[in-house]
Amino acid sequence: MGITNSNKTVSVDRIDCEGTLRVTLALTAAPDIITNPTDIALVLDRSGSMAGTPLTNMKAGANTFIDIIAEATGGAADGQIGSGSHIGIVSFSSTATDDTQLITSVDTLKNAVNALSAGGNTNHGDAFTKAIGLFDAASSNHKVIVMFTDGNTTTGLPPAPIAAAARAQGITIYCIGLVGSDGVDINALNSWATPPAASHVSVTPDAAELEALFAELAANITKTGATDIVINETVNSDFVIASILNPNVGTATMLGATSLRWNIDELGVSASESAALEFIVRHVGQTPGTKQVNASIDYSDNEGNVVDFPDPTVTVDCDVVVHPEPCPVPRDLSVDGCSDALVVDMGDTYLESLGRIIQLDVTVRNVCPGKRVALAVILTEVDENGLEYQRGMKAMTIPAHNSATCRDVLVRCIKFVVPEDLDVTGDTGRLCNQRNFKARFIAHNIDTDYRCCDEVLTL
Repeated sequence: MGITNSNKTVSVDRIDCEGTLRVTLALTAAPDIITNPTDIALVLDRSGSMAGTPLTNMKAGANTFIDIIAEATGGAADGQIGSGSHIGIVSFSSTATDDTQLITSVDTLKNAVNALSAGGNTNHGDAFTKAIGLFDAASSNHKVIVMFTDGNTTTGLPPAPIAAAARAQGITIYCIGLVGSDGVDINALNSWATPPAASHVSVTPDAAELEALFAELAANITKTGATDIVINETVNSDFVIASILNPNVGTATMLGATSLRWNIDELGVSASESAALEFIVRHVGQTPGTKQVNASIDYSDNEGNVVDFPDPTVTVDCDVVVHPEPCPVPRDLSVDGCSDALVVDMGDTYLESLGRIIQLDVTVRNVCPGKRVALAVILTEVDENGLEYQRGMKAMTIPAHNSATCRDVLVRCIKFVVPEDLDVTGDTGRLCNQRNFKARFIAHNIDTDYRCCDEVLTL
């Protein structure tokens, strides 16, 4: 069978600017179908959401799947699936139907697929039940269910327990999902499929990709297990590999801050086998956005399996970072090898980040007892033509006092920072220019004993 599935997933879809995430690479391989006959239940969704292009593309994919299996088992010339393998067709909407039993006739299988029409709800539970019923428990053939669906379960029994019962009987379950008009529950597909889900579930949002997904699965099912596997992974330059967990099969080696290599001597040569590698990556870039985690991933083995890994993305949330002071421009100098000392005139340097701090005091007159005051301060800078430029605004609450009568309240130390690069005197080549400002104050009581009709207010 060769590589029957491959996947790459990330543990989260959003991290902060210095966040980490876990990346999982997964592969499943199985023995050659000619020496290990396989019975395959092809389970096809024909619910109402499949109408139109999705159904057309699904039929093309299923027919390609049948052709590849027939050719690989040596039966293509006479229109039969050979070497003891069989395919059966189950389709489902509100209920499921055995469109064929497990048979070898390519024409009969294709006719059953081409006759499907869309309509009704989605009953995955009945679909799994009908598929399981196709298999002969006494047969030594490897048993596979390929479940295709474009939506969520809308009727019938819960499918998860039925899928679990199938797996317990030794049936391998693969799921192909199309993100259709009513969505598809990827978590549900993962729970139905044979573990690890990363190696047994493929999902696409594009119906045009269905034929390629069916073809890839069929091609891999028919090949032998893989040997001398080498996977070279390089992550995006905005990430580094922080650590590698030991894979369950093979060995993984860090090649650099952004790359690793996974070597597997053999996989799935004598029985279906899955391998998984997990590693931790950390974001080191300075910009936010949705980013691809890997820059490239290359696969090779002795059998020539063609393996494509998904390209997952993660959304990175970064705070706005401002660098107000650029690094100084360096001056070059050198010291001769036999010199004990060096005297160099390095020219001029200048004071950096100059500015002023304006600290204001103000007295609010005649503040009555028990009343808080809202105070606002607006600061502007004035140029030589009398034009004003905004330099800041502050608003604050002045607490109520408990004196017996109204009194003045002194508010002290209201501070504004005015950097030198905001100087509007017109003489920007000089330091310590006289700069002119205007400050305006607005104050009013917050508390009042006025009540409008029956309105109740809380202080």
